[in-house]
Amino acid sequence: MGDLRFEVDDGVATLTLDRPESLNAYTGAMGRELGAAYRECDRDDAIRAVVLTGAGRAFCAGADLSPGDATFGAPGEGFSAAAVDPPAWELRKPVIAAINGHAVGLGLTLALQCDLRIVALEGKYGVVQVRRGVMPDAYAHWTLPRIVGLSRAAEILLTGRTFRGEEAVSLGIASRALPSAEVLPACLELARDIAANTAPLSVAFSKRLLWRSFALDPREVGRLETELHLQLMGKPDAIEGVRAHLERRPPRWQLRVSRDWPEWPDES
Repeated sequence: MGDLRFEVDDGVATLTLDRPESLNAYTGAMGRELGAAYRECDRDDAIRAVVLTGAGRAFCAGADLSPGDATFGAPGEGFSAAAVDPPAWELRKPVIAAINGHAVGLGLTLALQCDLRIVALEGKYGVVQVRRGVMPDAYAHWTLPRIVGLSRAAEILLTGRTFRGEEAVSLGIASRALPSAEVLPACLELARDIAANTAPLSVAFSKRLLWRSFALDPREVGRLETELHLQLMGKPDAIEGVRAHLERRPPRWQLRVSRDWPEWPDES
């Protein structure tokens, strides 16, 4: 792939935005490649977790501004502000954003689609689109309020101001801020722990319900938790998880997302 590197090791897929000479500025081609990579990660049972990062000293500096004042000219045929299809939250595997440097504009809204984020202390972050004559994209009006709350989301989206890694953590955008050289190793360690120790179908169920929970009332969440437990209890992984814990050995999971994914209870 031209603008994206796709590597798999020990159950972890590392997707690297790979235009370091332009701080990984986002292009339509990059978006198409990322969407294809996401679909492959979701399909392949050997991939248990995904890490998204950037080559060089930035995660993603935002939209490619090389066309100058034509950057946000007439939209091309089939224009979508979604940036990537599918978004990271639709994958049935955890997606971790290793934000190793600057993530501005689309660079940050893309990371907001992921399940977890670790940022570089040195990086500059912001959803700056209102300062470029356009508006936030990539579902930011849906993801950001869920991550940080309405008041903080309004400040971030409506001012377009930038901030550093420590503030990204205090705002709730990221769980940790580390020196840039430590970001990717920390995310890979987290992803490998997921790949080695968690049951694939259990994680997939929990992720899907977690992202949908904001649209549900407590009783609906409770109903789905019950229905999904009934899909897991008594199955090989529910037996293996307890047995492996008691025997103090690594689990050997048998259920597979591609094969054992049921009709989702609230989609029937």
